[in-house]
Amino acid sequence: MRTVIVVGASLSGLYAARELRAQGFDGRLVVVGDEPHRPYDRPPLSKDFLTGRTGEDRLALGDAEEITELDAEWLLGTRARGLDTRERTVLLDGGRTVCGDGVVIATGASARRLPGPGLPGVHTLRTLDDARSLRAELTAGARRVVVIGGGFIGAETASSCAGLGHDVTVVEAAPLPLVPQLGPQMAAVCAALHRRGGVDLVTGTGVAALRGTVAVTAVELTDGRLLPADVVIVGIGAVPNTGWLAGSPLTLRDGVLCDDGCATALPQVVAVGDVARVGGTRAEHWTSATEQPRIAVRNLLAGYTAETVRPLPYFWSDQYGARIQFAGRRLDTDTVRVAEGTVTDGAPGEDGLLALYEREGRTTAVLSVDRPRPFMRARRELGRGAGAMETVS
Repeated sequence: MRTVIVVGASLSGLYAARELRAQGFDGRLVVVGDEPHRPYDRPPLSKDFLTGRTGEDRLALGDAEEITELDAEWLLGTRARGLDTRERTVLLDGGRTVCGDGVVIATGASARRLPGPGLPGVHTLRTLDDARSLRAELTAGARRVVVIGGGFIGAETASSCAGLGHDVTVVEAAPLPLVPQLGPQMAAVCAALHRRGGVDLVTGTGVAALRGTVAVTAVELTDGRLLPADVVIVGIGAVPNTGWLAGSPLTLRDGVLCDDGCATALPQVVAVGDVARVGGTRAEHWTSATEQPRIAVRNLLAGYTAETVRPLPYFWSDQYGARIQFAGRRLDTDTVRVAEGTVTDGAPGEDGLLALYEREGRTTAVLSVDRPRPFMRARRELGRGAGAMETVS
């Protein structure tokens, strides 16, 4: 390969560029990014950046020296519009093209939005520009904030808003937030963190409409209630950025369909990060974005799937001063046992907790709230049992 194009100047895109150089690729490396920013870390956007404890200078991934050593061409503020696999060409804004022998798709995902026209005061939180806009509004004075969606982004943002002194309500359509990830028993325990943080949690009802003319003034729920709001934050998931690949031979099914080695049906194209559906799963987590590029790049340079990856799922979230960590693969039929710590009034006690998910006498997953060392031990044990990496010939 003489030229490799990384489409997406994201966390996974940067890691792919690093891996290309680390694995011996010394040809032309082009990185295309639709945002004008160099790669930056997204997890702080809903936490320390939003509250003002972290500045933009602390978000950058990689220092100037590393970026220079990568010897890449950075086409930032440039959106990919198509992929012509016969001509081995990525089509860009304005009719420009970049030709290459290999392509790494790392275009990530975009925040899912509510239908209807946008209103001032309504925000999503996915990009640095999103976070800038929301932070400016939150620092303008006390606000009534309604967060739509109780997932990780919604909960972290609600926590940050409460920490800034705002009156916060979280609306979750499901009976409890995070049930798919944690199961009902532990989801209820973690949901109690909202109450402990002084945030109202409204569950089991959806959003019928946003009210307001000049700017948002209220959120109307499907059960008829009206929640006054000066700021609304929509955290209802993300949509993989695959629109630019329409018409290409790639299979698009809630992401770019890949095998267990991040390889698509085309040997010269791999996908990593939030946009990639690897082995039937699309995981929007920091660990996936950093682990997948090594395998993907090896397979891209080999021209076939030389190595596969099935890492143990792992994610974390910081909410209301507590760190939630989860690892493993749970089923709804698993039993849950609190192995360490306590549950007090339905919430994690001051000493935190460690919960084990069990099936037929073995541990399948582990959840921790403020128990990092026991969690890491349990995670290592799970990883050894699962066989995180597998090499094939």
